[in-house]
Amino acid sequence: MLYKEAVKIIKNSKKLVAFTGAGISLESGIPTFRGKDGLWNKYDPLILDIDYFKANPKESWQKIKEIFYDFMIDSKPNFAHEYLAFLENKGILKAVITQNIDGLHQVAGNKNVIEFHGTTKKLVCLGCGIKYKSEEISLDSLPPVCDKCGSILKPDFVFFKEPIPGNAYRKSYKLVKEADALLIIGTTGEIMPASEFPYLCKGKFIEINPEISKYTQIKTDIFLQEKATVATKKLKEFFMP
Repeated sequence: MLYKEAVKIIKNSKKLVAFTGAGISLESGIPTFRGKDGLWNKYDPLILDIDYFKANPKESWQKIKEIFYDFMIDSKPNFAHEYLAFLENKGILKAVITQNIDGLHQVAGNKNVIEFHGTTKKLVCLGCGIKYKSEEISLDSLPPVCDKCGSILKPDFVFFKEPIPGNAYRKSYKLVKEADALLIIGTTGEIMPASEFPYLCKGKFIEINPEISKYTQIKTDIFLQEKATVATKKLKEFFMP
């Protein structure tokens, strides 16, 4: 019954927005940062502190390369990513706001993706601000440096003590405020300021998470307590005639 209700909301929505977190990419082999098996149990989060990075770029880059460019480089979208691309292709889903930096939504086929925390797919120069596609820059010698000014390059995602990119913040705010339904997948509402956006939505709220989150008892209208791939497969089955 819950799935039928969720599909009805999705089909009838005129301004559906998806809001995703680490849980949607977990089944693509990308671990979360927090939790029992999170990356911060293996690595010191200091490597993503912007002040530490600037003072110790080689040491930071050695771990960053290991985590984001050696280990995660071969990750592929899973069914949950593909389901969101399916909804966008149908003209139902207006946008994906993601806290993830892995680019898997775009690989799956979504076109309108707001990367709230940035992306691993680009590097930015700390000197002149020019951006490079990550595959254009060799990481054989660390830290990588800018071809134009010789300054250090950093991944183009938000480090600790860095602000959220203004454009991503403004777009996300507008989308959620105007949404008549929000489909949240794989985020538990722990990370500010992204976690505040679902509360701005005045429409229906569908949540997919294997565990109860901060949203579940406060905001959620329909809680599908499953892994992302399991729930989205069921949603698509009900969706089809």
